[in-house]
Amino acid sequence: MSYFENMRYPEPHYHGDKGEVSASFRSADTPAEVSSPGGSTSYLATQESTGGEFGLYKGVLGPRSAGAKEHFHRAMSESFYVLSGELELYDGEKWVTGREGDFLYVPAGGLHAFKNVTDDPVSMLMLFAPGAPREEYFERVAEMSQRGPEQLKEFRVRHDSYFVEDFDFGTGQAQ
Repeated sequence: MSYFENMRYPEPHYHGDKGEVSASFRSADTPAEVSSPGGSTSYLATQESTGGEFGLYKGVLGPRSAGAKEHFHRAMSESFYVLSGELELYDGEKWVTGREGDFLYVPAGGLHAFKNVTDDPVSMLMLFAPGAPREEYFERVAEMSQRGPEQLKEFRVRHDSYFVEDFDFGTGQAQ
């Protein structure tokens, strides 16, 4: 049996005979949903709009932006596709420089981090699968980081984001 004969499509989600009008369009000039001096996040496809299949977001990090420190997700994978600029990506073992067209896939449980160490902005796509309600995370993480480490840690865990700095994974206990 060939490789392609072993490949299977998922079970159908649509059971009609004629198709339906159900596509959605987002113009490139739609303003970002979250903006700050350090960057912006645009909601291209949310858990709600895709029926939970995936979430797709465009992120822009300003010059010298810290991004996200080392962490992992238990319920979803995260993928990064660099649109422009240079994005430092941590793949769980080492930092690599992602440039236009580069892609990093991180399965559930995979350690990863990202940051912009250049003097220029960087833009990227972030894909979460299956879809998760990431919007509150993007909208409130800056605010929560001002409230102190315990509230930030609780917020991160509620959003399936397990940061290495928050836990002693040798014992499973919060630090």
